[in-house]
Amino acid sequence: RLEKAEFEQYAENVKKVKTRPTDQELLDLYGLYKQAIVGDINTDKPGITDLKGKAKWESSLFSPTGMSNDDAMNAYISLAKEAIEKYGM
Repeated sequence: RLEKAEFEQYAENVKKVKTRPTDQELLDLYGLYKQAIVGDINTDKPGITDLKGKAKWESSLFSPTGMSNDDAMNAYISLAKEAIEKYGM
């Protein structure tokens, strides 16, 4: 599937931007990535001492729940394109 290949390519490319995106941009990307790959959140919330894990879990929780994998992939690709244009590769 072209869409999945494009999604995977952007997932790799966005990691190579010259400047690190903001924490919120990273969390938004992570939430859409997980929605595209896993679907709605299906794990327990990490413990209070796991701040990074908790932030990632919450970004997945507040990503568009019920969004189809294809819609999440398209939204991720759009957001990744914006980050790559904004921060350069």
